Amino acid sequence: MKKITKILSLLALGLSMTIISCNKNSENSGKSDPLAIAANTTAEDIQKSKEERRANLPENVLEIEGADNMQYDITELKAKAGKPITLKLTHVGKASKADMGHNLVILKSGTDIDAFGREALKFASNDYIPTDTSKIIAHTKLLGGGESDTITFTINEKGTYDFLCTFPGHHVLMRGKLIVD
Repeated sequence: MKKITKILSLLALGLSMTIISCNKNSENSGKSDPLAIAANTTAEDIQKSKEERRANLPENVLEIEGADNMQYDITELKAKAGKPITLKLTHVGKASKADMGHNLVILKSGTDIDAFGREALKFASNDYIPTDTSKIIAHTKLLGGGESDTITFTINEKGTYDFLCTFPGHHVLMRGKLIVD
């Protein structure tokens, strides 16, 4: 008889635990599972999220990212002339500044982007920013993975301005246009 009572007690306990567990799972079924969301997130979803965030930034506040694949995540920026422009560059990669540094240099109109990129190679001791800044509107610091820099500058004349990364070899791929209207 004692054996039967023990068995029945264990069965009742097991059944209770199962019911409680099922209840908790049904309560959580409407909640988001961060691991499931991450597993189902595509590169397209991430880009769409960035575009939505950027679309909601205040006027003349710009964000751009550089990664270990030697590319900016966007190649066209837009701003209004005559108003301060705040630009944030984030290096989202993991590589060090010495191995895969990124910056963003905005050039004055008429500057030959390839010639400027080659000239910048001579200025390693200045993070690849030429000491003659007459062709530069603004530039960020040279960044390593996980770092960011924010700069503020004003462009009074409407136009299209080239930007590039001056780390060795990067200016060929890491370039874009800042359209000021």
